[in-house]
Amino acid sequence: MFTGIIEELGKLESIKKSKDLYTLNISCHKVLEGTKLGDSIATNGVCLTVTNLGDGFFEAEAMLETINNTTFKELKSKDLLNLERALSPNKRLDGHIVQGHVDGVGKIINIINNNNEIVYKISADEDLLKYVVNKGSVALDGISLTVSDVDKNSLEVSIIPTTIRETNLKDKRVGDLINIETDIIGRYVYKFLNKEEESGISLEFLKNSGF
Repeated sequence: MFTGIIEELGKLESIKKSKDLYTLNISCHKVLEGTKLGDSIATNGVCLTVTNLGDGFFEAEAMLETINNTTFKELKSKDLLNLERALSPNKRLDGHIVQGHVDGVGKIINIINNNNEIVYKISADEDLLKYVVNKGSVALDGISLTVSDVDKNSLEVSIIPTTIRETNLKDKRVGDLINIETDIIGRYVYKFLNKEEESGISLEFLKNSGF
Protein backbone atom coordinates (compact mmCIF):
# COMPACT_ATOMS: atom_id res chain seq x y z
CA MET A 1 0.00 0.00 0.00
CA PHE A 2 1.17 3.53 -0.82
CA THR A 3 0.11 7.11 -0.11
CA GLY A 4 0.63 8.80 -3.48
CA ILE A 5 3.24 11.15 -2.04
CA ILE A 6 6.18 10.85 -4.42
CA GLU A 7 9.54 10.42 -2.69
CA GLU A 8 11.89 10.68 -5.63
CA LEU A 9 12.22 10.90 -9.38
CA GLY A 10 14.09 7.91 -10.76
CA LYS A 11 15.49 7.46 -14.24
CA LEU A 12 14.84 4.45 -16.45
CA GLU A 13 18.30 3.26 -17.47
CA SER A 14 17.14 0.27 -19.49
CA ILE A 15 14.16 -1.94 -20.20
CA LYS A 16 14.80 -5.50 -21.37
CA LYS A 17 12.03 -7.40 -23.11
CA SER A 18 11.86 -11.20 -22.94
CA LYS A 19 8.62 -12.71 -24.23
CA ASP A 20 6.07 -12.13 -21.44
CA LEU A 21 8.42 -10.34 -19.04
CA TYR A 22 10.00 -6.89 -18.99
CA THR A 23 12.94 -6.07 -16.70
CA LEU A 24 13.30 -2.42 -15.71
CA ASN A 25 16.58 -1.00 -14.43
CA ILE A 26 15.96 2.27 -12.58
CA SER A 27 18.57 4.61 -11.15
CA CYS A 28 17.63 6.34 -7.89
CA HIS A 29 18.87 6.95 -4.35
CA LYS A 30 16.31 7.87 -1.69
CA VAL A 31 13.93 4.94 -2.23
CA LEU A 32 16.84 2.52 -1.86
CA GLU A 33 17.24 3.47 1.82
CA GLY A 34 16.12 0.47 3.85
CA THR A 35 14.95 -1.35 0.73
CA LYS A 36 15.64 -5.07 0.32
CA LEU A 37 14.86 -7.74 -2.26
CA GLY A 38 11.14 -8.46 -2.44
CA ASP A 39 10.08 -5.01 -1.28
CA SER A 40 7.54 -3.01 -3.28
CA ILE A 41 8.17 0.32 -4.99
CA ALA A 42 5.40 2.19 -6.79
CA THR A 43 6.77 3.25 -10.17
CA ASN A 44 4.57 5.76 -12.01
CA GLY A 45 1.78 4.33 -9.88
CA VAL A 46 2.49 0.68 -10.69
CA CYS A 47 3.39 -1.57 -7.76
CA LEU A 48 6.63 -3.36 -8.66
CA THR A 49 8.64 -5.90 -6.67
CA VAL A 50 12.37 -5.31 -6.32
CA THR A 51 14.22 -8.27 -7.86
CA ASN A 52 17.74 -6.82 -7.78
CA LEU A 53 19.38 -3.74 -6.32
CA GLY A 54 22.78 -2.18 -5.93
CA ASP A 55 24.56 1.12 -5.55
CA GLY A 56 22.23 3.70 -7.08
CA PHE A 57 19.76 1.38 -8.83
CA PHE A 58 17.11 -1.28 -8.50
CA GLU A 59 15.56 -3.72 -10.95
CA ALA A 60 11.98 -4.92 -11.14
CA GLU A 61 10.05 -7.18 -13.48
CA ALA A 62 6.70 -6.42 -15.08
CA MET A 63 4.45 -8.98 -16.73
CA LEU A 64 3.02 -8.42 -20.19
CA GLU A 65 -0.45 -7.76 -18.74
CA THR A 66 0.98 -4.89 -16.68
CA ILE A 67 2.75 -3.50 -19.73
CA ASN A 68 -0.37 -3.64 -21.89
CA ASN A 69 -2.65 -2.01 -19.31
CA THR A 70 -0.41 0.87 -18.23
CA THR A 71 1.78 3.53 -19.78
CA PHE A 72 4.74 1.16 -19.43
CA LYS A 73 4.25 0.22 -23.07
CA GLU A 74 5.35 3.78 -23.91
CA LEU A 75 8.47 3.78 -21.70
CA LYS A 76 11.86 4.57 -23.17
CA SER A 77 15.37 4.89 -21.83
CA LYS A 78 16.03 8.00 -19.68
CA ASP A 79 12.36 8.58 -18.90
CA LEU A 80 11.78 10.04 -15.43
CA LEU A 81 9.64 7.90 -13.12
CA ASN A 82 7.71 8.78 -9.96
CA LEU A 83 8.91 6.51 -7.13
CA GLU A 84 7.45 5.74 -3.70
CA ARG A 85 8.28 3.02 -1.22
CA ALA A 86 5.47 1.04 0.39
CA LEU A 87 3.76 2.60 3.41
CA SER A 88 5.33 1.66 6.74
CA PRO A 89 3.28 1.45 9.99
CA ASN A 90 4.89 4.58 11.43
CA LYS A 91 4.49 6.74 8.33
CA ARG A 92 1.92 9.53 8.13
CA LEU A 93 -0.81 9.00 5.52
CA ASP A 94 -0.53 12.42 3.87
CA GLY A 95 -2.11 11.43 0.56
CA HIS A 96 -4.73 8.69 0.27
CA ILE A 97 -4.73 4.90 0.09
CA VAL A 98 -3.02 3.92 -3.17
CA GLN A 99 -2.65 0.25 -4.04
CA GLY A 100 -0.41 0.51 -7.07
CA HIS A 101 -3.01 -1.35 -9.13
CA VAL A 102 -3.63 0.84 -12.17
CA ASP A 103 -7.25 0.87 -13.34
CA GLY A 104 -6.59 2.29 -16.76
CA VAL A 105 -4.78 4.81 -18.89
CA GLY A 106 -5.96 8.36 -19.56
CA LYS A 107 -4.80 11.01 -22.02
CA ILE A 108 -3.92 14.60 -21.17
CA ILE A 109 -6.16 16.75 -23.38
CA ASN A 110 -5.53 20.20 -21.89
CA ILE A 111 -3.08 21.98 -19.58
CA ILE A 112 -3.93 25.44 -18.24
CA ASN A 113 -1.41 27.52 -16.29
CA ASN A 114 -3.20 29.69 -13.72
CA ASN A 115 -0.18 31.28 -12.01
CA ASN A 116 -0.18 29.44 -8.67
CA GLU A 117 -1.82 26.30 -10.01
CA ILE A 118 -1.78 24.23 -13.16
CA VAL A 119 -4.96 22.49 -14.29
CA TYR A 120 -4.65 19.17 -16.11
CA LYS A 121 -7.66 17.82 -17.99
CA ILE A 122 -7.51 14.11 -18.68
CA SER A 123 -9.82 12.01 -20.83
CA ALA A 124 -10.58 8.44 -19.79
CA ASP A 125 -13.13 5.68 -20.32
CA GLU A 126 -16.57 6.22 -18.81
CA ASP A 127 -16.27 2.85 -17.01
CA LEU A 128 -13.27 4.23 -15.13
CA LEU A 129 -14.63 7.72 -14.50
CA LYS A 130 -17.75 6.35 -12.78
CA TYR A 131 -15.56 5.76 -9.74
CA VAL A 132 -14.26 9.36 -9.68
CA VAL A 133 -16.06 12.09 -7.73
CA ASN A 134 -15.55 15.83 -7.51
CA LYS A 135 -13.29 16.74 -4.54
CA GLY A 136 -12.37 13.07 -4.20
CA SER A 137 -8.94 11.50 -4.61
CA VAL A 138 -7.27 9.98 -7.66
CA ALA A 139 -3.74 8.75 -8.33
CA LEU A 140 -2.16 9.92 -11.60
CA ASP A 141 1.15 8.19 -12.36
CA GLY A 142 1.13 7.36 -8.65
CA ILE A 143 0.62 10.97 -7.48
CA SER A 144 -2.18 11.50 -4.96
CA LEU A 145 -4.32 14.37 -6.28
CA THR A 146 -7.69 15.95 -5.56
CA VAL A 147 -10.26 15.98 -8.36
CA SER A 148 -11.43 19.52 -9.14
CA ASP A 149 -13.99 18.54 -11.80
CA VAL A 150 -15.27 15.39 -13.48
CA ASP A 151 -17.81 14.41 -16.13
CA LYS A 152 -18.47 11.20 -18.07
CA ASN A 153 -15.58 11.86 -20.46
CA SER A 154 -12.82 13.48 -18.42
CA LEU A 155 -11.51 14.61 -15.06
CA GLU A 156 -9.56 17.68 -13.97
CA VAL A 157 -6.97 18.16 -11.26
CA SER A 158 -5.46 21.44 -10.04
CA ILE A 159 -1.82 21.06 -9.08
CA ILE A 160 0.50 23.36 -7.14
CA PRO A 161 3.92 24.24 -8.63
CA THR A 162 5.78 22.21 -5.97
CA THR A 163 4.08 19.00 -7.09
CA ILE A 164 4.95 19.81 -10.69
CA ARG A 165 8.62 20.33 -9.85
CA GLU A 166 8.99 17.20 -7.75
CA THR A 167 7.29 14.75 -10.10
CA ASN A 168 7.42 13.82 -13.77
CA LEU A 169 4.37 16.01 -14.46
CA LYS A 170 6.79 18.75 -15.50
CA ASP A 171 7.60 16.69 -18.61
CA LYS A 172 3.99 15.89 -19.49
CA ARG A 173 2.45 17.46 -22.57
CA VAL A 174 -1.00 17.46 -24.20
CA GLY A 175 -1.47 14.07 -25.84
CA ASP A 176 0.67 12.17 -23.32
CA LEU A 177 -0.75 9.10 -21.59
CA ILE A 178 -0.96 8.78 -17.81
CA ASN A 179 -1.74 5.92 -15.40
CA ILE A 180 -4.97 6.29 -13.44
CA GLU A 181 -5.87 4.54 -10.19
CA THR A 182 -9.25 5.45 -8.74
CA ASP A 183 -9.94 5.59 -5.00
CA ILE A 184 -10.37 2.06 -3.61
CA ILE A 185 -12.97 3.30 -1.11
CA GLY A 186 -15.02 4.76 -3.96
CA ARG A 187 -14.88 1.47 -5.84
CA TYR A 188 -16.12 -0.47 -2.82
CA VAL A 189 -18.99 1.99 -2.27
CA TYR A 190 -19.98 1.81 -5.95
CA LYS A 191 -20.02 -1.98 -5.89
CA PHE A 192 -21.97 -2.10 -2.63
CA LEU A 193 -24.65 0.25 -3.93
CA ASN A 194 -25.01 -1.70 -7.15
CA LYS A 195 -25.25 -4.96 -5.20
CA GLU A 196 -28.15 -3.41 -3.31
CA GLU A 197 -29.91 -2.56 -6.56
CA GLU A 198 -29.35 -6.05 -7.99
CA SER A 199 -30.69 -7.78 -4.87
CA GLY A 200 -33.60 -5.41 -4.34
CA ILE A 201 -32.31 -4.57 -0.86
CA SER A 202 -32.24 -0.91 0.07
CA LEU A 203 -32.20 1.18 3.23
CA GLU A 204 -35.97 1.66 2.86
CA PHE A 205 -36.50 -2.11 2.49
CA LEU A 206 -34.48 -2.81 5.64
CA LYS A 207 -36.34 -0.12 7.59
CA ASN A 208 -39.73 -1.47 6.52
CA SER A 209 -38.59 -4.96 7.51
CA GLY A 210 -37.84 -3.87 11.05
CA PHE A 211 -34.06 -3.50 10.81
